[in-house]
Amino acid sequence: MSRLPRILLFSRDSTRTLSCQAQLEEHFEVVTSRSIEDGLRLLQQQAFDGVCVLGAPATDDAAASGLLLQAGGLLSQLPDGLALVDVNLNLLWSNPQFREFTRGSAAGDVGTPATIYQLLGSPEILGPDFSPLHSALGNRITTRSQLKLGDKSFLLLTATPVIEPGAGDAKPRLLIVSLRDISSEVLQQQKMNAVYQAGLELGELTPQDLLDMSVQDRVELLKSKITHYTQDLLEFESIEIRLLDKPTKRLDSLLVVGMCPEAATRELFASPEGNGVTGFVAATGKSYLCEDTSHDPLYLVGALGAHSSLTVPLILHDQILGTINVEGSRPGAFTEADLQFLELFSREIAVALNTLELLVVEKNQAVTRSAEKILHEVAGPVDEVLNDAAWILEKFIGHDPEVVGRLQDILKHTRNIKQQVQKVGESVTPAGSHGPVAQRPQRPKLRGKRILVADNDETVRQAAHEVLARYGCEVETAHHGDEALLMVRTFAYDAVLVDIRLPDMTGYECFCQIREHDARLPIVFMTGFGYDPGHSIVKARQQGLKSVLYKPFRLDQLLDELEKNVSPPVEVTPPAGTQLTTAPTTSTKSSA
Repeated sequence: MSRLPRILLFSRDSTRTLSCQAQLEEHFEVVTSRSIEDGLRLLQQQAFDGVCVLGAPATDDAAASGLLLQAGGLLSQLPDGLALVDVNLNLLWSNPQFREFTRGSAAGDVGTPATIYQLLGSPEILGPDFSPLHSALGNRITTRSQLKLGDKSFLLLTATPVIEPGAGDAKPRLLIVSLRDISSEVLQQQKMNAVYQAGLELGELTPQDLLDMSVQDRVELLKSKITHYTQDLLEFESIEIRLLDKPTKRLDSLLVVGMCPEAATRELFASPEGNGVTGFVAATGKSYLCEDTSHDPLYLVGALGAHSSLTVPLILHDQILGTINVEGSRPGAFTEADLQFLELFSREIAVALNTLELLVVEKNQAVTRSAEKILHEVAGPVDEVLNDAAWILEKFIGHDPEVVGRLQDILKHTRNIKQQVQKVGESVTPAGSHGPVAQRPQRPKLRGKRILVADNDETVRQAAHEVLARYGCEVETAHHGDEALLMVRTFAYDAVLVDIRLPDMTGYECFCQIREHDARLPIVFMTGFGYDPGHSIVKARQQGLKSVLYKPFRLDQLLDELEKNVSPPVEVTPPAGTQLTTAPTTSTKSSA
């Protein structure tokens, strides 16, 4: 016949003791005690599987609260470690779970004089009460505190004093101590705090860093931080980060640690099929937990010997920036908690990447603004020099070739001023890093094209310099029709923008005279909406005009019209006697 569990029943109320004992004896071997002294003696001399304490009737508030923990009483704590402790903090009795926490120490045996702290190996008390047992005895209240055992083991200690009926304010002589293992909760919270702190540090750069480090240096610093936190904080050894190139949907490698060479150089695209787990995650924006690589049809070999993988998207403001992938050496190596932490960390990576990209854009804009300001200041004087030089060249046709040659050199060097400012601006502009920040659309058809703008409005001429120079155009301007015709006769252009209301002639007259010199040179009219008193547009259309821009026009309209009109290089024969040479640009131009 199997032995019934032995329990010790405490109560001063004999009626309640008999009633409870009758109910319990069917399932337990019950030993009763009506005094603390008798109960302590029994606990020290005999072995019990449990302790049951009956409080006083509910009308006695002090007694009713005795021995009842805030969690709901002694019985509700039975799955945790339980112990009875005397005023010297020595262990009087403990359940098996409590003895498990003491790691089977001999000091944990009944009757062995040892304090709770000695049994637990002198743990570090983390608070909030840094002397929970003495506080419970001295203040007659339930206290709680966290204990740290080793690096990754944490216990929640709850101490509740025994309040004897009729004892008044006398100091309790017995404590009920419960221990609960909270290691997983504490470690999870610590990891979440560490992920948050890591996020703050990932994109952190000092003002000196911004001065001393190039964009690539900053990217390398970010990569080293990601590697450090992924390995030391999240404890993932194999890491791969790929960033999405939106136009091509290609996934470019940013960081690879612990992956085989084949995986590191593999070309992948954001597609749910044919591009492994990484391509699937980049295409769908959904995390993917691969429990067993040998049975997963999406998995492509990454780390050698990997049997599980975890891949999450890098997302910022609902935009997929790329993916981060980690791999494990055994099936089922990753849990839902790992997935949660990697998703949290991926958000911090996305923010850090975006911060780097914003810094690149900010520096680009600062350099661009500086270059544009310089161009703005020199464009007008340079155009004046070109206009005057064109007039002199035309007047000196047939005169001293040496004078013409010197003028050509002046023109060439004058143009080089603008070109060099633009080249310097481009050379010091940092290359883009990675991130979601939109880049200015490129207009390769316009790069290197020389555009003449004829308009009496100075703001229009300045705007043409500033706007078109951003796309690589070489812009020169004229104030009136005669000046524009002189420039066209002297130099070569890829297109001419003409306002239909010039001070000295109509747009149509200017159009016809340009066509007489070069019938193939594209001409674009500019006019205020609805303003054409001389019907220049109608008459010019009859002569082949194809493009008209109505002020105020949008930038994209201007760029589109110019792209449609720029022509292949056209050889222009200068007037006899000018002896002009060809400039090394995309169209045939005077070296001046």
